[in-house]
Amino acid sequence: MNPSCNLTNDHEDALPETTVDLEAIQGAVRTILAAVGEDPDRPGLLETPRRVAKMYAEMFSGLKLDPGRHLQTTFPETYDEMVLVRDIHFASMCEHHLLPFTGVAHVAYLPNGKVTGLSKLARVVEEVSRRPQVQERMTQTIADLVEKELGSKGVAVVVEAEHSCMSIRGIRKAGSMTVTSALRGQFKNNQASRSEVMSLINQ
Repeated sequence: MNPSCNLTNDHEDALPETTVDLEAIQGAVRTILAAVGEDPDRPGLLETPRRVAKMYAEMFSGLKLDPGRHLQTTFPETYDEMVLVRDIHFASMCEHHLLPFTGVAHVAYLPNGKVTGLSKLARVVEEVSRRPQVQERMTQTIADLVEKELGSKGVAVVVEAEHSCMSIRGIRKAGSMTVTSALRGQFKNNQASRSEVMSLINQ
């Protein structure tokens, strides 16, 4: 039997399919449970390896996807002022401890003769977030995709997130927020443009 399995969410806007080795993950989870002194065969843990495998399939579903494809549908437009989508909620996984970090992303761009659908920016954030990574790289990846696919005169991405690797272990500082930014083009090189986008994001 092929140990890989295609999984999708069952809601209308389900993430595209992703293929993972579910059996390998289940075996690894059983090993971890035994290593920490638990009995993976007790009733409360019998289904845990399967559930964890499905969770990883969902959380890492963006690994083999190209989020840039969402930005390839554009519309000619003379509008050349800022487009900003704020408070795009996401959940990602820190690659250092495989613990989640959650928060919001704000994505802005200055059109250069074309615009894209507003939901496409949210889809890019969603797919980029579905992989193990650090917040800094996630922020840069989103900015680079928007700049590349839209040819924008400027791109600004700000990500605010709480990291459970800080809130439930180690320093244990719940509520601490990490803020990262990536600026491209006019938002990076022009002080007035940079001030405007940051002011709108922070409203």
